[in-house]
Amino acid sequence: MEQEVIKELGTVELTERLEEDKKQLVKLKLNHAVSPLENPNKIKFFKKAIARMETELRRRQLEEDNNNQ
Repeated sequence: MEQEVIKELGTVELTERLEEDKKQLVKLKLNHAVSPLENPNKIKFFKKAIARMETELRRRQLEEDNNNQ
């Protein structure tokens, strides 16, 4: 998921997407441990997408905290 798409999502949508991607990553890791995945780069893709989403959520939280002060 690209950064522009992440920025366009609302906070609730972003949180839901983050939870879905985390669940998907766990499933991929489990499947990869049992038998090799056809495309193991999917794991790397999900890790990076999760990191991007968490970063955006943190940025929004800090921005909100600064606005409240």
